[in-house]
Amino acid sequence: MIPISPGRSRRATLAGAVCALLVVGTALTGCSEDPNEGTNGVGRLPADQIQTKAQKAAASAGTVRLHGSVQTSGRTYTLDMRLKPQGGIGSVSTEGETFRLLRVGQELYLKADAAFWGKGGDGDGDSKAADKLASKYVKVPKGDPSYTKFIGFTDKNVLLGGLLTLHGKLSTDGHHEQGGTRTVRVTGDDGAGGTLDVSLEGTPYPLRLVRAGEAGTLTFSSWGTDFPLEKPAKDDTLDYGKQLPTS
Repeated sequence: MIPISPGRSRRATLAGAVCALLVVGTALTGCSEDPNEGTNGVGRLPADQIQTKAQKAAASAGTVRLHGSVQTSGRTYTLDMRLKPQGGIGSVSTEGETFRLLRVGQELYLKADAAFWGKGGDGDGDSKAADKLASKYVKVPKGDPSYTKFIGFTDKNVLLGGLLTLHGKLSTDGHHEQGGTRTVRVTGDDGAGGTLDVSLEGTPYPLRLVRAGEAGTLTFSSWGTDFPLEKPAKDDTLDYGKQLPTS
């Protein structure tokens, strides 16, 4: 037998106690415990590879639901959209107004109440037009400025392609949790360039994005969960013509 000095024994006991008490976030680190054990393994990768895997997973998924806020062109939009390659459907809110967007193929529809359509109007003609458009799916002409402005909110590839890239030097920022799912967090420039939480369970989908420059926060869910996407009924649709009212 090899004798063990009392000092060594006390040090080993103390080290074991400290090891058992160390907690980072909600995960027990443990001196011998691997925080990536039982995960999909992306937490072991460098930050740039985690981001790339999340981008590829998002691109390959047939559908996604995203909700949260984005800032663009000096305006904040609150989104709750369900998207797939063929189109998308959901709600958009900005400056106290809420409207629904529906895109099937290249056809874009906008649905809102009379207050939305009449905002900025200054005559009886505007009021009558607003009443006519209210609560109908109004087909947005391709040449109308609104078409270009809003179709991006319904395009999965365009929207996610522009969002899921962090700025600056990438690094990992530990293990976290989103909606009960374990994640690894990637940051750009220590958070100034945005943060992205990527699932450690199953496919490494992005689950939460905080955009750089306080330009909004979005959560992603229902990856690969299909949903119906159809043109609105004929009696619920109005084709206004070549251009929507300027209001």
